[in-house]
Amino acid sequence: MKSILPPAIAFLGLLALPLCAEDAKPLLNKPGKVISAPDFKQPLGPEWVPATGKGTWVPADGILSVTEIPEQKHIPVLHLTTGPTPLIWECEFKFNNGKAFLVGCDAQKHVGRVIIGPKSFKIAEDSTEVTGKVPSHTLNETAVDLKPDAWHTLRVEYAGDQIAARLDGKDLTAQNDYLATPKVRWWFAAADSVQIRNVKITEGQPIAGSAASAK
Repeated sequence: MKSILPPAIAFLGLLALPLCAEDAKPLLNKPGKVISAPDFKQPLGPEWVPATGKGTWVPADGILSVTEIPEQKHIPVLHLTTGPTPLIWECEFKFNNGKAFLVGCDAQKHVGRVIIGPKSFKIAEDSTEVTGKVPSHTLNETAVDLKPDAWHTLRVEYAGDQIAARLDGKDLTAQNDYLATPKVRWWFAAADSVQIRNVKITEGQPIAGSAASAK
């Protein structure tokens, strides 16, 4: 009897291709020059700066492991200076026992962020934020159900006064005047314990005809 395993594997591979293509489909920008694509097999480069001195960021075997230290009373934050350019931020992450995973952007102060919990996915702008007193202003939000032991695919794009994000094929877009503030850096942050891999940050060119390209 002939084995049906190889054709089955080939068929499953074909099924996976559209999903990968969908993950890579632009939200706001066409990709350009790569700003950073660390392999996490060696120490982080000087462009990556642990911002608060809190928690730990440990790269090994292609994975960046982030651990919050509760007694330090601040989640770990890792900065990347990008300059005020539209960009595309891609990665995969695993929650493990984490409670939140964030990707945000700053000028002199915080500007906006994507906030992901096991059950929520949202985009917020930070004009209202006062640390410990007033939270960020949520612009768009949807429910999710993220398994803690699975890898999740995230794509975040910024152009003009818009931020868009795609989480496991689910898209969110937000537009706000404050988001147009020229950003100089972006960051990761994680509550409790999270792992990150396949990070790539790319300069973006706003897609012709979009609201961002018209600005």
